[in-house]
This record gives sequence, structure tokens and C-alpha cells, in this order.
Amino acid sequence: MEYLKLYNGVEMPVLGYGVYQVPDYNECKRSVLAALEAGYRSIDTAQAYQNEEAVGDAIKESGVGRKDLFITTKLWITDFGYEAAKKAFETSLKKLQLEHLDLYLLHQPFGDVHGAWRALEELYKAMKIRAIGVSNFYPDRVMDLINFNEITPMVNQIETHPFYQRTEDHSFLEEQGVVHESWAPFAEGRGEFFNNEILSSIGKKYGKSIAQVTLRWMIQRDVVVIPKSVTPSRIKENFDVFDFKLSQEDMEAIAALDQNESQFLNHRDPETVKWFGKLLKN
Repeated sequence: MEYLKLYNGVEMPVLGYGVYQVPDYNECKRSVLAALEAGYRSIDTAQAYQNEEAVGDAIKESGVGRKDLFITTKLWITDFGYEAAKKAFETSLKKLQLEHLDLYLLHQPFGDVHGAWRALEELYKAMKIRAIGVSNFYPDRVMDLINFNEITPMVNQIETHPFYQRTEDHSFLEEQGVVHESWAPFAEGRGEFFNNEILSSIGKKYGKSIAQVTLRWMIQRDVVVIPKSVTPSRIKENFDVFDFKLSQEDMEAIAALDQNESQFLNHRDPETVKWFGKLLKN
């Protein structure tokens, strides 16, 4: 495994296993156990995924030592705010059956972000969390959080894949000392991702799949990545990316695929903000 060191000295695996869209208890638990057996030691879940209990049970059953694990979960916007965030954190910790988290993220840049962040700062200082960060924050939102709070986020988890490479965001995060983490590294198959000729041709050079090439490309950019699959063979395949390195030519060929546009939603679109606002009112 390769690691990126957060600015507070904590080492984060560059490759982890994500459980987004795996709400079924048995499927999630089985998949996390398969990932841990394959060698993953970083697991990424979230309050909103509704599978923290399955993740916690899988960790417990796996027998992998706690010191060897890097566990991430995220706070959902319905619990943003100082007091609500602290309560939600304790609920997540209980479901995961852990005494501390390795990384806790604010899941979205809306609602009482600053109140929630103050709670995370307090939990971090109390050593209940080894690192704190955000998800889906554009540079202006990251700078807002940095400028008006005491602790700079250590990680920003954002949509990142060959079709939306976030080059400017990456440079900004590097300047601020914030680690860039990717969600949806395969664009969830959109845009004919798994039929892309450039990625396929690069893969053939190394005897690797499109998924493996993409993960390696991400790692070589110093981007943490958390691919998700519930198929044991693909879980293993996604972990097998440390025995080759892409050439500069390959990296540039993949860079040329950038469309600089989200395949999902724009967090700066007023309609997107309005949609998240409705969630808070329900």
C-alpha cells in the first residue's frame, strides 16, 4: 500500500474501499469483508449511505486490528450545526462500533457548515477523530471554511475521474495543504467510460483493465481513491494497482480526456442548492 501524509502527520492509504449505494446490510457486510480480505485497510462510508452498522459488523468480524484500519464516515446536512453534529457523530461511532474515527467529513457544502465544523474541531481536539475534512466543496467554499475557522480541512472528497479531472481544484488544494480524494473514479460508467478506447489501449500495454489504469492514474496524481464494487473479483482487481506505473505519455493521454464538467450535478447551480434545501425541510 502507498500512503499520502496529511498535514497533521496522519498517513492515509491512497486506495480505499467505498460503500456508496450499498444500503443492503448483508451485501454491504459481505463486500466489506471481501475488501478487507483482499488487502484494503481504508473503508469509506457515510451517515447518508445507511450502512454504517454493516461496515462496523464487518470490521469486527474481519479480525483486522484497529490500528491497521483507516475508517471514514461523513456527516449529513440534516445534522449540520454544532450540537446536532456532536450527537450524530456519537451515533455513527456507535453503529461502527469504534472508539474513534480516522477521518470525519462534512458531506455537503450547504446548511450550517460552520456550526458543524466547530463541532468537528472540538472532536478532533478531543482525539476522537484523527483527521477532519469536507466533501463536495469547491475552492471558494474550502477557503471560506479555512478563513473563518481555526483548523484547515485535511481532506476534500470530490467527484474526480478522467472526464472531470479537477485540475484547478487539485492545484488549489495542494496550495492549502488539503489532500484531494476522489469519489466516482469510474464516473459510475457514464459517458461510455468502460468502453473508452484510450483507456483500453493503455490498459493493454500493461495487461490491466480500464478500472486499474484509472486508479493508477489517480494515485500518480496524488489523489486518494475509493472505488466501489460488490463483485469479489472486481474488488480484488481494483486493489491490484501497485505493480505497474503509467508513463508520462500515458498520463498526458488520459489528461486529454478531461471535459471539465460534472457527470452528476453542479453544486454551484441554484437548483442544486434548492434541492438540498428541500431535504433539510423534510
